[in-house]
Amino acid sequence: MKAQYYFLLVVIMPVMLCSCPNGSDENPGFVVEMQEFVKDISAYAKGKSSDFIIIPQNGEELAFNNAEPDDGLCTPYIDAIDGVGIEELFYDNRLRVDNYRLKMLQTLKNHVKVMVADFVGNDANIADSKKRSADEGFIAFPRSKDNYDYMLIPTTGITGENASNVAVLADAKNYLYLISTEKYANKQAMINAIKATNYDVVLIDLFFDEIALSSDDIEQLKTKANGGKRLVICYVSVGSAENYRYYWKDGWKKGNPSWLKKNYEGYPDEFWVEFWHKDWRDIIFGSPDSYIDKIIAAGFDGAYLDNVEAYYTLAN
Repeated sequence: MKAQYYFLLVVIMPVMLCSCPNGSDENPGFVVEMQEFVKDISAYAKGKSSDFIIIPQNGEELAFNNAEPDDGLCTPYIDAIDGVGIEELFYDNRLRVDNYRLKMLQTLKNHVKVMVADFVGNDANIADSKKRSADEGFIAFPRSKDNYDYMLIPTTGITGENASNVAVLADAKNYLYLISTEKYANKQAMINAIKATNYDVVLIDLFFDEIALSSDDIEQLKTKANGGKRLVICYVSVGSAENYRYYWKDGWKKGNPSWLKKNYEGYPDEFWVEFWHKDWRDIIFGSPDSYIDKIIAAGFDGAYLDNVEAYYTLAN
C-alpha cells in the first residue's frame, strides 16, 4: 500500500536474464531474485490450488527482462501472474500521468489484468481517474482525499457494476481495495459492509485486529449483494517485514536478523528485507505456518503481493 516509486532503473545484470538460483545468498541481481521469488510463490500456491490468483503490486518492470522494457517480456514471469496492481498511475494527489509506467502497462494489459489505485486529492477528479483507466482497459480504485490508507468503502459510482459471476480476474470490471480496518468496530461489521457491495473483486488483509479471518468469514464475502459471485484476494507484503505480524519475534530490529535490511521511510513499523533469504522465503511460503498457506487455508482466491519493488530499494 506504499505509494513510493522509483523511476530510474537499475540494471544489475549486464546480460538478459529471467532466472536465478533459488534463495541464493550470493545475489546475482536483485531484479532476477524478485522475479524468481514471485514465480516461486506462484508455483507453490497454484500447486496447492490451481486457480489461485497472483497479483504483484508496483514493480511492473519485473515483467520485462532485466526490468528493462526494451529487452522484451519476461515470459516465465508473465506466466506466473494474473494481474498487476499499480498505485498513482494517473493521479498522485493531483494529475501526474506517469507515461513511463503507462507505456509498460499498455503492453502488459494484453497479458494480465491491470488494477490501478490512484490517489485523487480533489474528489471532483475521481471520475476522470476512472475514465483514464477505463480508456486504457484497466480497472480502477481511485482513493478519495480521505482514503489514502485504503480504509473506506465507496458505495456509489462503481464502474461496470454488474450481477455476473466473476470466476477469473480477467472478467473483473471493478475492485475494492480495503486493508485498513480501523473504521469498523468488529470483524463482522467490516464483513457486513463489504457484503452490501457489488464489487467484482475484494482486496483485503488476512487479519482483523491481528486475528486471521476464517474460511467462514471469507465465504461470506464471495457473493455480491446482487447475488453474483466475486473474487476475494488477500494483501501480503513480500518485500518488507511488518513488526505487527504473527511471524515477528521479540528482539527483532533492523539488522537482527541480518535480512531485516533497511528502514522503510515513512513507515516505522516496516523494514525492507533481503527477500531472497531462506528465512524470509520460509515465512512467506512452504509450510502450514507460512503466510501463503494461511491465505489458502482461509479460502482466499489469490494473493496481492505488495512491495515487490524491494528489488530497487535494496540496490540503492
